[in-house]
Amino acid sequence: MQIKQGAQVYTETGERVGEISRVVMDPRSKEVTHLVVSKGFLFKEDKVVPISLIGTATPESIRLRPDAGDLETLPDFEEKYYVTASEYEPRAGGYLPTMYWYPPAGILQTGDYRPGLPAVTQVERNIPEESVALQEGAKVIAADDKDVGHVERVMTDVGTDRMTFFVIEKGLLNKEHKLIPSQWISQVNDEEVRLAVNASLIEQLKAYEV
Repeated sequence: MQIKQGAQVYTETGERVGEISRVVMDPRSKEVTHLVVSKGFLFKEDKVVPISLIGTATPESIRLRPDAGDLETLPDFEEKYYVTASEYEPRAGGYLPTMYWYPPAGILQTGDYRPGLPAVTQVERNIPEESVALQEGAKVIAADDKDVGHVERVMTDVGTDRMTFFVIEKGLLNKEHKLIPSQWISQVNDEEVRLAVNASLIEQLKAYEV
């Protein structure tokens, strides 16, 4: 199955419900577990859709299964709730959620939590623990720290939902695509995929026709 970020998502009856903004995967097994679907134009909301609800997929569109139900009932990608500064404790395992604080002027600031502030907003993601929500256009960096492109689409095995390959895109006007085996991934986070091979090897790959 090919999952192109930005692909349109439709119900089984053909109603457009949004577009793919992230691919959620286990960085160890490379299993794709969920897709994040962005809905709306001015006021966007991101919904987490289990991969099991995908009926068919092409590079340009994804159609949900008949039993997918109403997308509104699916969990939001991120949920925010307020706690006082004294109640906040870092999550076990060393993960610190994104924090927000509100100064007296009422202007929203980010990443500036200090002890003694009256309240913070804790952000929780409704995806499996330790999974990665690979965002649209995530950078791809070779082992020699050279930028070799960005993620254009992900390919999965139909039986296991594990990523087998992904396509990188490079260039503005004359775009070039390369097909990269998932085994070459050494590290992955939301914004970046790091490879275990040098950029020279990527350059030697034949162009991939998308």
